[in-house]
Amino acid sequence: MSTSSRLIQAARDLSSSLAFLTFAPPTAYVYNPLEYARAPHELYLSRYGEGKKRVVFVGMNPGPFGMTQTGVPFGEIAAVRDWMKIETEVGHPEHEHPKRRVTGFACKNSEVSGRRLWGLFAQRFGAAENFFKEHFVANYCPLVFMEEGGRNRTPDKLPASETEAMEKLCDAHLCEVIATLDPEWVIGVGAFAEARAQRAKDTLGTPFKVGRVLHPSPASPLANRDWPGEATKQLIKQGVWEA
Repeated sequence: MSTSSRLIQAARDLSSSLAFLTFAPPTAYVYNPLEYARAPHELYLSRYGEGKKRVVFVGMNPGPFGMTQTGVPFGEIAAVRDWMKIETEVGHPEHEHPKRRVTGFACKNSEVSGRRLWGLFAQRFGAAENFFKEHFVANYCPLVFMEEGGRNRTPDKLPASETEAMEKLCDAHLCEVIATLDPEWVIGVGAFAEARAQRAKDTLGTPFKVGRVLHPSPASPLANRDWPGEATKQLIKQGVWEA
């Protein structure tokens, strides 16, 4: 089985398993882009998940105007549509917040984190094919959590009683992604993802190296100053990229 086919099957298995989980208030809505945005997600995996990768970047979970809309990790609309050349129809979550509609590639909002992340890769590598030759980007958890009023909740804000079963599934999926792509480096985008990458290394016992880059979120003052420059410095210092 090809690496992309293994990634697609792993994503389908994860999605099916997560469907059985329940979350209590204040979580009122849970979106699963692996279901309603399966078409662009699997196109991403089939087009860019083929072959072994030297570096795998791992994010935490979908942003409201990124993977939530496009099914692609950090999937800012323009980056996915114009750089990766992916644009397909996207469905809707079964229970959709009236203020947080999924409009797919018609979404007018920009996912800042995704714009910064993919913008750096496009600037450094040019065409998407050049980047994906040795790199890949995945998310640890594919689920989107929202409160009744529409406020986003990240997985690190959920109680341990709710995350235990979810993390067991997400840990197993991340291990499968890493085992499939056999990277030299797994880079957490932020501290949460770095910790999950380290946990995967402890579980697998394989000799890949774990690193971290500053999360490109606009909530980070340092990221707002010069995220591309800071991230590049961090990757060069760790030996992931060459100067």
